[in-house]
Amino acid sequence: MENTKKFLKKIGIEEVFDDYISKKRFDDGGQYRFEVPGIQSPKTMKALLDESVKNDIFIHRVTQTKGIMMLTDDEITEMVNLAKDYGCELFLSVGPRATYDTSATVHTKEGSRIGYRLRGYDNLVYAVEDVKRACRLGVRGILLYDEGLLFVLNKMRSESEIPQNVHFKLSAHAGHSNPASAKLLEKQGLNSLNPVRDLQIPMIASIRDACDMALDLHTENPKSTGGFIRHYEVPKFIEVASPVYLKTGGSVAANHNWDTTEAEAIARIKQVKLVKRMIDEYCPEAIPSPDKSGDLAVPE
Repeated sequence: MENTKKFLKKIGIEEVFDDYISKKRFDDGGQYRFEVPGIQSPKTMKALLDESVKNDIFIHRVTQTKGIMMLTDDEITEMVNLAKDYGCELFLSVGPRATYDTSATVHTKEGSRIGYRLRGYDNLVYAVEDVKRACRLGVRGILLYDEGLLFVLNKMRSESEIPQNVHFKLSAHAGHSNPASAKLLEKQGLNSLNPVRDLQIPMIASIRDACDMALDLHTENPKSTGGFIRHYEVPKFIEVASPVYLKTGGSVAANHNWDTTEAEAIARIKQVKLVKRMIDEYCPEAIPSPDKSGDLAVPE
């Protein structure tokens, strides 16, 4: 084992211990940001942001999960304008995925491991077109589920086929959970990684140590992914995973593609408020990213 550990260390993957503390930060100096996922429409996004203002809580990122292709141009434009006016990131997810495709396998117990990845050449093309449409409408944050698509989009970004300031994040549904995967994805241009949801703190620390990109960690989960709530672990998330997005409000939903209502959007802000209380009480010295930071992938 020692020889294996020595080799891993040589390529930038080291063993971490219980006293690990991340010294890494967002470019604006912050350790953590709030993200609310599963906001599928303009009306629920507006309700969410309005409620955040009432509660004096800034949401750094809003994420839609059903797919770009599920939104009209007018809906995307309205969400872009809401994000611009508020000053937050808007991440829209790629629509084409195995579960929307003609795949019968993906709906079986064994085939579910395919996840939301893309099947075949045509679906890869469709996915790129989905992203290009979002970018044309001003979106600068894209949620991905497929590593091959990341490879293509990163090449397109570097050659200005899509805007160079677009940020890519990879979903927990891609199933990544170790430092080698994180390092590989970062080299392929990933800006933000959502590891699988149930990793223990030392596992999260090992991923943070191996890469510099932001990590997106679920503070709670919908019933479909276990329904577990990790609010008391949030101070540790910040300590070992900075720079980190705290993904909050998922317990309000039944599943990943849940059509959040306006009332449920407001309920998600309550969950953020509960997480903020944990930070204020147990790690008040933690540094949030500033509101409307210039380091955010705000739409254009």
